[in-house]
Formats: sequence, C-alpha cells, structure tokens
Amino acid sequence: MRATGVADRASSIYEPVGVSSRYRRPPSGVDPDATKKWTRRIWPLLRAHRIAFFGAIALSFVSLIFQVQVPYLLNQAIDKSLQHHTVPLHYYVTLVIILAVGGLITGFLARWLLFRTAYDFEFDLRNLIYEHLTAMSFSFYDRVQSGQLISRANSDIRSVQMYSTFAPLILVQCAIGVIAFIFMLSISVPLALIAMAVMPLLFWTGVRMRKVMFPISWVIQSRMADVATIVDENINGVRVVKSFAQERREINQLADASDSLSWAYIQDADLRARFTPIIQNLPQLGLVLVLLFGGAMVINGHLGVGAILAFNAYLLMLQAPFMMLGMLVMLGQRAAASADRIFEVLDERPDIVERPGAVDLENVDGRIRFEDVTFHYGENPPILEHLNLEVEPGETVAVVGRTGSGKSTLARLLLRFYDVDAGRIAIDGHDVRDLTLPSLRAQVGVVLDEPFLFSTTIGENIAYGRPGAARDEIIAAATAANAHGFITNLPDGYDTVVGERGYTLSGGQRQRIAIARTLLVNPPILVLDDATSAIDVHVEAEIHQALEHLLEGRTTVIIAHRLSTISLADRVVLLDDGAITATGTHVELLETCPAYAEVLAHVADLPSEAL
Repeated sequence: MRATGVADRASSIYEPVGVSSRYRRPPSGVDPDATKKWTRRIWPLLRAHRIAFFGAIALSFVSLIFQVQVPYLLNQAIDKSLQHHTVPLHYYVTLVIILAVGGLITGFLARWLLFRTAYDFEFDLRNLIYEHLTAMSFSFYDRVQSGQLISRANSDIRSVQMYSTFAPLILVQCAIGVIAFIFMLSISVPLALIAMAVMPLLFWTGVRMRKVMFPISWVIQSRMADVATIVDENINGVRVVKSFAQERREINQLADASDSLSWAYIQDADLRARFTPIIQNLPQLGLVLVLLFGGAMVINGHLGVGAILAFNAYLLMLQAPFMMLGMLVMLGQRAAASADRIFEVLDERPDIVERPGAVDLENVDGRIRFEDVTFHYGENPPILEHLNLEVEPGETVAVVGRTGSGKSTLARLLLRFYDVDAGRIAIDGHDVRDLTLPSLRAQVGVVLDEPFLFSTTIGENIAYGRPGAARDEIIAAATAANAHGFITNLPDGYDTVVGERGYTLSGGQRQRIAIARTLLVNPPILVLDDATSAIDVHVEAEIHQALEHLLEGRTTVIIAHRLSTISLADRVVLLDDGAITATGTHVELLETCPAYAEVLAHVADLPSEAL
C-alpha cells in the first residue's frame, strides 16, 4: 500500500508554475544604487512610460504656447485695430479663437496622458513593492511591523506618484514665466526687467521653504505609519483587547499617536503659512512696479496702453505657476521622505534565496535527513545544536519536547522559512538549499498550529494550494479532515465566506479546514505542527482514523503534544536542549527514558502514573 502510494506520486512531475499571472508585471524596477538621489532611482519606472509621459509634457508646453500668445495679440489688437485702424479687428478675434481651441485640445490630451501615466506608474510601483514583500524572508517579518509596511505600500506610494508625475507638469507651467518674459522683452526691455525684479527673492524663498519642510514631511509620513500600525494591531487583536477590557487603553494609545501626527501636521501647516503667502504674493509686487513705472512710460508717450494691458495679463498668468511652486515644494519634500521609507523596504535583501542552478524537487521518495544542524534566531542562543535526525520514506515520526525546545523550528527549516547556521537538511539526498523554493514547498505540505484562513469562501480556502481543484476533490479533502459535516451545516456550505482570519469559525473548525487544505495538495511529505491542538478528543479521533489511511506511503513529521497524536507515529524522537536525546516507539521510550515520561506529563498535563 505504501509503495503504491509513493509510485503514484512519483509518476507526476512537478510543474514549477502552478498559477498563471493575470496582471502586467512592472516593466522595470528601481535603480538598485542606494547612493543615488531618489528621483534618479525611481526614473526607470517612469522611463517605461516615457512616450505617454513626455507626450503629456510636450502637449502641456504647446498648450502654454497657445495661452501665452493671447496677451501679445491683445497688445497688437489695441495698437493696430483700435488705435491706428491698420488691421481689421476680426483678424485678431479669429486668431484668439484658434488659439483657444488649440489650447483646449492640447490641454485635454496633456491631462489625459498625464493621469494615465500617473496611475500606471502607481500600479507598477505598488506591484513592485508587493512582489518584493512576497520575496522577503521570515526574518524580515519577525522585526517589521505590518502597519509600517501597509503605510509604505499606500500613502508613501501615493506621495511619490503625485510628485513624480505632476512635478514635471508644474515645472512646465512654471516655464510659462520664461516664455512670458520673452514676450515682455519684445514689448519693452526696461519694463520687463522691472517686472521680473522680484524673481531672485522668490527663488530664495522657495529654496528656504524646501530646506525647512523636508524634516517635518519625513515626520508626518513616519507618524502616519505609526497610526496605521496601531489600527492594524487593534483590528487583528480585537478579541484580546475586549477580553481584557482594554478598549480605553488602546483608544488612549491611538489618541497619543494621533496627537503626535496632529502636531506634525500643524508644524507643516505653520511652515506653509509662513512661506506660501510670500511665494503667491511676490508677483503682485511685480504688478505694482509695472503699473508704477509702466504708467509713467505711457503718460510720457514711451509705451502704448496695449503694452500695459499685455504686461498685466502676463503677470496675472504668472501667478498660477508661482502658486503651484509652493505646492511643488511641499509635494517634493513629502515625496522625498516617502521615497526614503519605500527604499528602506526595497533595499532589504531576502535571506532565503535560490542558489544559481537550483533544481526542481521531483519524483520524491520522502527521505529526510537533518545532518549536524545548528540554528538560532537572530542574536538569541542556538535553539538547535548539532541535531541529527533521519526519517525514512513513508515513515511517520513524532517529535516530542518541552515548549521552546525547537520542535516547530524543524518544520520551518525543512521548508526553508529559515536557513540553518551550520550543517544541512536533505530530502532524497538533495540539500534543500539547492532546490527551487516553489518545488520544495509544493512537495512538503505543512499544517500549522495557528491556521490562517483568508476572507473568502471555505471552498476557496481549501483549494488555496490547488485553485483549479474540482468541487468533488475539495469535498473529499474536507471529509478526510472531518470538516464536511460542519461545512454543510453552514448557510451557504462551501460557498460560505469566512470572516477576517476565519474568526467566524471555531478554532477546531479552522484547524480542520487547514488540514483539508494541505491534504488536497497531496504532498509526498507532510508536517503536522500540533495541527489538532484546538480540536476536541472525539473529533480528533475521527480525524486520526482518516489520517491513518492518508499517511500511508507518505513521509510525515508530527509535532506532537497529545498522546493520541503520538499514537499515529511509527517512531517517536525526544528533542531536548536542541538535540535528539532519545528515539524509539512510544512504549519503548516510556520504559527506557524517564525524561520522555516527564515531558509527556508536562505537555499533556497528565500525571506520570497515567502514562
């Protein structure tokens, strides 16, 4: 029976790609050189959309060319049509209409292309970060708060997107000042110089504003992430909060974080209140100078009335770009702070990567060897030290030990959630570090002690490892895990949508669905990490009856605490002080190893006499 089961699985070759991608991958990544400015690092993503991006800028520039000619034509119309009657007035009226239509069309196309570029860029950057997060190792998630990552993948991306796509457009808008200045020079050089006399002061104000706003922009983004972290933890931990009646404490904690964020926003608003009015109103000073000196030139006959009107129109046209200049500075500093936080994530490198030339794990017999394995988490003392263990193909081995002895660590190392510090782990003679990660994790199924369910239907949760599985196969896996009965009693059966993390179900029900999810994949190697801890003994007995059949021909490692679970094993190993201290059947260890009986009495909460 065992040999047949192994042979059946050996005939099926592993396919590295189990699910085809339905989304367009980012055409390019960011520049990996951390010494470059953030704008240069983000440029490859924008360059992928350069046709639409530069098209929007060019059309925007053309639209401005149309607009900036209107005051010049106004000057010509007053001078040649109204005063000297040398050119018919309808000639200039026709030209203004043509310019208006041209500005309308080019302006529409420029905005359409710009918004398309903006959202494509945001799409690419968001997917780039998510792909990077899926590639990161467990050690990364051990030290990073999920709320911080959520903030970086949302508000920080939006800040970078807004600046990266809109800043060039705003700069083009500001370029109208150069074009307007050229037209002003063509009308009157002295008056043009007088009108632009305030520009040096405006430039200095913008530079000063940029320098003082960067620190507070960074603080705002950081404290927004703090608020997101608190909200995320309280939503996920709402049952703990309520069970200890700590709602008010958590509200106070959120209020403190919100107060800190509010302080940063107030500082930001204070700085903008100081600098923005200066930037917006300095052009008005230029208007005053034009009226003062230009009016004198008109009175003395050195300048026409149309020229004064044209100069006033140009100065009014310059107000919008200068108002946007303040917004550009604010967006730039916020984007720079957000980019720093995004690159903190993107510059992280995963600890677990495939070696060059990694091969797929195929035709698995199921022999597992832990050879002189040593491992520790971070800077902590070693949790496994010179551990040796061999599991034969088709054998079921139960690992027993005190809490914290490293039982679950064995499963994590086998699946390469972490890499050993010394020694090696081999499957069928292949070092797991020489195998492709998808093939390794497809051939080694694991049921964790804390099952996680997605907020989707029960059927989709069971079929997570095999999205294309037929309903009959899903039902068969659920039946084997003794879950079919309670599922059919739910309002929508297998189409019932579970709540966040599956909390609408009991702990035992979640564990049974997790078992069914792994059984549906039908891996040749199975790891049960205390997988029936939340299931009552009567249901557990029924699951064990199904598992006894399903474990035939399958190499299985059981992280065990209950005697009933240990009874499924062909062999039991005792893990103590990071090493295997005893091995044998359950009966043999009870008779020959006092430490084994002591551990069982402790973990099973049973008196030693009952063992």
